[in-house]
Amino acid sequence: MPRPIEAIIHRAALRHNLAAARRAAGARALWAVVKANAYGHGLERVLPALADADGLALLDLAEAERARAAGWRKPILLLEGFFSADDLRSIEHLGLTTVVHGEAQLRLLEAHRGAAPVEVYLKCNTGMNRLGFAPAAVAGALARITALPDVRLGSLMMHFANADRSDADAGPVAANEQLRAFAALVPEWHGPRSLANSAALFMLPHAGGDSVRPGIALYGGTPVAGRPAADFGLRAAMTLRSRVLAVQQVPVGGAVGYGSRWVARRPSRVGIVACGYADGYPRVAADGAPVAVAGRCAPLAGRVSMDMIAVDLTDIPQADVGSAVELWGAQVPIDSVAEAAGTVGYELMCALAARVPVRVDD
Repeated sequence: MPRPIEAIIHRAALRHNLAAARRAAGARALWAVVKANAYGHGLERVLPALADADGLALLDLAEAERARAAGWRKPILLLEGFFSADDLRSIEHLGLTTVVHGEAQLRLLEAHRGAAPVEVYLKCNTGMNRLGFAPAAVAGALARITALPDVRLGSLMMHFANADRSDADAGPVAANEQLRAFAALVPEWHGPRSLANSAALFMLPHAGGDSVRPGIALYGGTPVAGRPAADFGLRAAMTLRSRVLAVQQVPVGGAVGYGSRWVARRPSRVGIVACGYADGYPRVAADGAPVAVAGRCAPLAGRVSMDMIAVDLTDIPQADVGSAVELWGAQVPIDSVAEAAGTVGYELMCALAARVPVRVDD
C-alpha cells in the first residue's frame, strides 16, 4: 500500500472563493491569478472551477501554453511580460495580453512587427519598487506605446505593497499613498486601470479600477495577515492529510525527534504521522503547531523530519494507529500552520512536494 498521505484539491471551494471575489469586485473584470502552477494546486486541476473568471493572470509562456492546451479560450495576462522577440511571437500566437514594465520590453515592442495587434498593460511603479516604470517615465512610455500601430493599450496597472495594512502601519509605502501617486502619474488618463490584488479587493473597496487580480483568496488563504480566511468568507481549496503510523508512550523527561527539542512534562502519548518536510510540511514549524487528529487539535511535538512528524495525543485518547490526520485544510487553516513556521500560506501551498499524491474533489 502507498504511504497514507494525499492532497485533495476542492473545486467547490475554488468556485465558492471565486464567487466571493466576484462579489467584492462588483462590476470590475476579474483576472484569476494562477501563477506558480495555480499556487501549487495544479493549473489543469483548477481551470474548470475558474471558468467564470474573465481571464487568467500567470507568469510565463509555458503556463499560458498549458492553459490554452487545457481549453482556456478567454484572455490570459502575462504578469512579468516578455523577455525576447521570440516571446512576442509566442504572445501573438497564443493570443495573450502582456504586461510591459520596463525600457527593455518597450524597445522590443517597438521593434515588433506582427500580424495582429498585441494588447499590453503598462505597469507603473508607485512605491513598491519591484517592477514598473518610474513616475517620471510613465508619460513617455504611454506616449510611445500609443504611437505603435501593432499595439493596443489595454490598461494601466500597479501593485500594492501594503494593502493588508492600515496606512499607520504600512511604513513609507501606504496603500492610499500609492493610490494618490498612481492618480498623479498621468492625470489626463481616463482609460482602464488594474489595481487590486486579493488584499486590496477586500480591504480597499475605494481603490476602484476596472479590473482586479485576486490570487491567494481564490485558494482559501487569508489576504490579510492576522485575520482568518473565514472572516472573508473563504474556504480551503487544498487539504493535506495523512494517518498516524505509530504511537509511543513517552515518560516524563523523555524526548522526541531529532535534537530532542520536545521533552515530555507528563506521561504522554505521542503519535507519529506520515508527513515530513519532503512532502512540503515546513521543517521550521514550532512545537505546538496545530495538527488535527481524529477531528481534534493535537500540537506538533518536536522537530519535523524528512518523512514524519510527531504530535502530542495525550489529550485525545481515541486517537491511535490509523487515525485520520489533517495537516491543513478545513479543520486546520493553512495560515495557522504558516504562522507557526514563520512564513505565509502561499509558500506552503507552492511547496507541496511532487511525491504527494493529489486527487480532485468536485
